[in-house]
Amino acid sequence: MSSAVSNPEVAAPTMVGLLRARALETPARIAYRFLRDGEVEEAALSYAALDEQARAIAAWLQEAGAAGERAILFHPPGVEFVAAFFGCLYAGVVAVPAYPPRPNRPDPRIQEIVADAQARFALTTEAVRSTLEPRSSQIPGLASLRWLATDTLGAGLAGQWREPALDGDALALLQYTSGSTLTPKGVMVTHGNILANSEEIDRAARQSADSIFVTWLPHFHDMGLIYGIIHPLYKGCPSMIMAPAAFLQRPVRWLQAMSRWKGTASGGPNFGYDLCTSRVTAEECSGLDLSHWNIAFSGAEPIRASTVEGFARAFAPCGLRREAIAGAYGMAEATLMVTISHRGRGPRFFRAVAAELERNRVVSAPAGDTEARTLVGCGPVADVPRVAIVDPQRGLPCPPGEIGEIWVSGPSIARGYWNRPAETEQTFGARLADGGGDRFLRTGDLGFVSDGELYVTGRLKDLIIIRGLNHYPQDIERTVEQSHPSLRPAAGAAFSVDMDEEERLVVVHEVERAQRNSDLGEVVAAIRRAVTDEHEVDVHAVVLIRPASILKTSSGKIQRRACRAAFLDGTLSVLHEWRRPAGAAPEAPPAPAAAAAPRGEAEIVAWLVARLARESGIHPDEIDLGQPFASFGVDSARALILIGDLETWLGRRLPPIVLWNYPTVEALARHLAA
Repeated sequence: MSSAVSNPEVAAPTMVGLLRARALETPARIAYRFLRDGEVEEAALSYAALDEQARAIAAWLQEAGAAGERAILFHPPGVEFVAAFFGCLYAGVVAVPAYPPRPNRPDPRIQEIVADAQARFALTTEAVRSTLEPRSSQIPGLASLRWLATDTLGAGLAGQWREPALDGDALALLQYTSGSTLTPKGVMVTHGNILANSEEIDRAARQSADSIFVTWLPHFHDMGLIYGIIHPLYKGCPSMIMAPAAFLQRPVRWLQAMSRWKGTASGGPNFGYDLCTSRVTAEECSGLDLSHWNIAFSGAEPIRASTVEGFARAFAPCGLRREAIAGAYGMAEATLMVTISHRGRGPRFFRAVAAELERNRVVSAPAGDTEARTLVGCGPVADVPRVAIVDPQRGLPCPPGEIGEIWVSGPSIARGYWNRPAETEQTFGARLADGGGDRFLRTGDLGFVSDGELYVTGRLKDLIIIRGLNHYPQDIERTVEQSHPSLRPAAGAAFSVDMDEEERLVVVHEVERAQRNSDLGEVVAAIRRAVTDEHEVDVHAVVLIRPASILKTSSGKIQRRACRAAFLDGTLSVLHEWRRPAGAAPEAPPAPAAAAAPRGEAEIVAWLVARLARESGIHPDEIDLGQPFASFGVDSARALILIGDLETWLGRRLPPIVLWNYPTVEALARHLAA
């Protein structure tokens, strides 16, 4: 490595050069800390140690002939993932961040990603490798991979590393869009894209080497990877990493980490702020100091004005400043960020006439309009990246006061989709019909600009976004169709509705004519179980309708938007309907156990049954103790919340995977009582 670089985030053309410069200038400075259970520091990595581990991993990959190949990263949250990610970059290997597949069940999404990326290597920890590799022959797609436990390599390998010839156009990673199992698409993100996006973030967030990031976001998601891991390195400041499960079990852990480490920057989807507001108690707030938090961004799903105001109000006594809250808008196709509110400016709101929004028109609502819809700004538009509001049919910029599709152009826009030239051209190759020369990314989102601020109003595409993750309706519809023989093929619709300030999933499906008088409650249970199992999202409502009544176009395509309108209007041809009962959303956690006295099996069963009955709307007497929790709509997020409440009620720690290891009421109660 050559002489020190005074401003490496500007001078370095690649992520490799950036980390090498950090390791030279501030070798002992801590880059990352991992907080076990979100509370206790378990591991730390300095820039020098990270550089050494990355070189060792890269040397192994180079010796294995991996340069130019794709490597799937199956790491759990922690510093081992960070070292493996940079090890791939150091070797000229394209990193494919993922999550460890469950060893006891197939994972269609992982199988599709491995196949689509044409990966040859799998990197993970020894603990995960020892569980997965022996069973890889039973998990389609994994048998052909060559495995490396990155935490077993000796530091001596670092000296064998050969720096690859890379520039800003070199492919760094494939960021697979979240949610889809049918057609996962790998977004091709280059070194130059990453550095450009970090520069764009920095212009608004204005962090420094003295800043401290805290993240609980998944490292395989664009927001967790770019903002929680890469951007702190770009700024030369430390990042405190905790597992998403630790946050979901006890949301106060996020705030405690911000307080303990004097965190300045953090954020997440809207639902994360809601969880804190609803589940962090007054006792837990005691002693919290959030006064250092200067940018709390909210993105990845629709931002709710009630969430912003509720969070600001709830934690103002802890020193949180309202002006720290920042709306943001972005996506993997733009590396991460498109717009973000400037640090210290506070959130912007626009009260619009709801009926006019439905007509794609923007009209400011008068003060007395009780039906007005309050939109939260996602930050000011800038010259870079360039944002255009475009009529999607004509390809022309919309005049002021009209809603159009959001198009984006700039150096942080990714190269396209891996091995999908037609879809790449359709999504990344848009041009304005008035002769403008820039190529634009078509986001599929609808919005407008007012006083220089971007507001997102909805989606042109049918994408469903729940808890910050994307779900494609055709994937869910396929799962539903295959969940029970009473359901007619190609006769269902999945869509989201806005209920209680949150997006909720609704499934509408036709029943076979011969099955109209069968136990339709059983069909609903099968649908909920299948969707929860395969997509990790709970269903808000299931509507079973008469044969040949699903709304379709003349060419036979399902009209999801028309089905959604009919659901809201109550005009579907309903045979049977189930809705999650009102008030079933997670409530305040139970009171802590008064003493450490063990709970008996019957007592634990009663607690679990009462909880499931409340959340599912099923009478306690009808809860089958031998059915999996997924049958009652307990998806991964709800499972972790339930575990957190169980911890509080029992007065003892539980591992995050306990519900997966003991997936029924009777199995879990027996285990906990023992």
